[in-house]
Amino acid sequence: MTMILMAFGLVLIVEGLVYALAPSLVERMLEMLRTLPDAARRQVGILSMVLGLILVWSAYQLGFG
Repeated sequence: MTMILMAFGLVLIVEGLVYALAPSLVERMLEMLRTLPDAARRQVGILSMVLGLILVWSAYQLGFG
């Protein structure tokens, strides 16, 4: 449970940094996402999920988990 809270906290830190340091970039990215078809957005989401899984698995294998 501690690891889940730690991971969630890190996600919030990164998300907060993006919004704090570059709010106009976030708006431009959201506009760009609106122009993509649903299938492309779904592929981006799946790719992000797989990349996150690989990063978590790698950290676990290196002894960070």
